[in-house]
Order: sequence, then C-alpha cells, then structure tokens
Amino acid sequence: MQVVIFKLKNEQFAVETSRVQTISEAMTVTKVPKAPEYVKGLINLRGSVLSLLDINLLLNIGENHAEQESTIILKLQDELIGVAVDQVDEVLEVDESIIENVQDDKKEPYVKGIINFKDRIVTYIDIDKLISV
Repeated sequence: MQVVIFKLKNEQFAVETSRVQTISEAMTVTKVPKAPEYVKGLINLRGSVLSLLDINLLLNIGENHAEQESTIILKLQDELIGVAVDQVDEVLEVDESIIENVQDDKKEPYVKGIINFKDRIVTYIDIDKLISV
C-alpha cells in the first residue's frame, strides 16, 4: 500500500495515495464569510474552485499560525477538497503488517492505526472518516 506522509506542527500523518489527486505548493486562499472555522477558504486549482480545509482543526491539534507550504488535493467520493499541510515529506510503499492498531477507548474514529518505522511513528488516518463530505 502506498501512502503520502505529511507534517503538521511536529507530528507526521499518512493518507493513502489512492485518495490523493495531486500535491501542490501553497495557494492563494479566498476567505469565505461565515464559513465554519475549519474552512480556510476557497482555492483555484486549474480553473476549478475547491474548498481548502484546516486539517489541524479537524485533527484537534490546534490552529497552526506558521506558514503552510503545501496543499494536498484529495478526492473524496466525487468531490475534490484541499487540505493545507506544513510540508509533504514523502510517498512510501508501506507493508500493511507494520501498521499497528490502536486499542484505546479515546481513539478517534478517523485513526486507522500507527505506522511504526524504526526512527519515527506516523499516524495513519482514514481521510473519509475525518472529512465527511
């Protein structure tokens, strides 16, 4: 299974590449009045207008005031949605046997598990459960 690993603050997260449409540099954001707090605004991707979400707020890791360098465009059902991330680290082939299930009552439903590399731990998220279109 292939995943895209990205960074938010000091944490790393992974999402399946099958959900990723494209990755681009940070884009110009047009604010939307009275939008929910997690909606950063609208972006223009090659003539298509997409919502840009603040994934930090969706993951409950707090608002990020640092400059986010990358935008990941995700395909959820039949809709494209952008999420702003601090940086995209890499695209990796991951053996599903190294994904550990999190057995915790407080576990968020969007956490599929933990990818335990020798030098770091990456939270593997179910983007469909995190972003309900």
